[in-house]
Amino acid sequence: MYDTRPFQVPKRTIMTPGPVEVDPRVLQAMSSSILGQFDPKFTSLMNDTMELLRHLLQTNNQWAFPIDGTSRAGIEAMICSVIEEGDTVLVPSFGRFGSLLIEICERCGANVYSIECEWGQVFDPEIIINKIKKLRPKVVAMVHGDTSTGRMQPLKEIGYACRENDSLLIVDAVATVAGTDVKTDEWYIDGLITGTQKCLSVPSGMAPITYNERIEAILSKRKSIEKGLVTDINSTRDVSRRIRSNYFDLSQLQDYWSPARLNHHTEATSMLYGLYEGVRLILEEGLEKRFERHRLNERALVAGIEAMGLSLFGDNSCKLPTVTCINIPEGIDGDSVRSMLLDDFSIEIASSFGPLHGKIWRIGTMGYSCQKSNVLHTLACLEAVLLRHGAKLNVGEGCQAALDVYKNLEKTQIST
Repeated sequence: MYDTRPFQVPKRTIMTPGPVEVDPRVLQAMSSSILGQFDPKFTSLMNDTMELLRHLLQTNNQWAFPIDGTSRAGIEAMICSVIEEGDTVLVPSFGRFGSLLIEICERCGANVYSIECEWGQVFDPEIIINKIKKLRPKVVAMVHGDTSTGRMQPLKEIGYACRENDSLLIVDAVATVAGTDVKTDEWYIDGLITGTQKCLSVPSGMAPITYNERIEAILSKRKSIEKGLVTDINSTRDVSRRIRSNYFDLSQLQDYWSPARLNHHTEATSMLYGLYEGVRLILEEGLEKRFERHRLNERALVAGIEAMGLSLFGDNSCKLPTVTCINIPEGIDGDSVRSMLLDDFSIEIASSFGPLHGKIWRIGTMGYSCQKSNVLHTLACLEAVLLRHGAKLNVGEGCQAALDVYKNLEKTQIST
């Protein structure tokens, strides 16, 4: 017999680099009644969501809307719609998710040139800029903040170089939007992808994107070729210029989100309710206040980790403010520590990938999970678990150091 009992969701404190805890107001919004996708109230919500996304992504682009699917759906929609077979693409990679961009670009038939730096570091922008000048790629695709290494790549100089050399800059900002500053227009980003399950604190299932008129021109041209309205004299086979995916075809999705409302798919109604409410709450908090909240809780967490006697992984000058990577002490079973945290304290932290698996832990301070009580609870429980595993620590120092960060802020606020 199969089990027909309802699923009982355990209580968790989620301190991973994603997914994260969801604001209860978002969950409440998602429980609202379903509207038809062409109901005027729903299409009005679509328009309002686009406007809120423009503010969140700091852009004046006409097109800012979600792709139905996880963050990777947004990445594939952007890349598959822009890159054509034989295009030259440069991917600077400093972690696992740079490698993912390489794979997706190769699947599109691009001639991919990748450069890599040591995990835990990012690139000197001049290295990337010199490569752009040499290759003159159609697209430079890169990650802003790679959660696998906890590092964040400066983008403004790279964006300017792309514009100067007529290259498109496509950025995976899944781990950074709503947690730290991401200036789409000011940094000359042509196409940007983010996700709901990290700093937006909405359940996984949508990938907000935005793109400018430079990318829209490519979409329009490919759409005309598909309809046989234009013959591309630079292509030996026009069919090779077609967008191979129907679901991830931005030109069709653009028509769906335009006033024409040309039917493409059935919109994920409840997810859109959640996205709208999540972005509304972010803007209600205020972007700078939200970024400062993330910086504060990061400082408290880092202070606690270091006071405890643990060390941080990677170059601190390029640390991703929403993810803290911790070196696992010698002789400590990292997976056993994570299991005990989850089983005995209902706290989830993450391991990492590839060469860093089993060597570091990753703690996320993102969105709704990024709060004082979560940081203090995680530090206290991590200390207890590590002591149980025989680690040599500065007992009691972790939470005290984090509390000092919070208390110093309170004193500063009172004095001003």
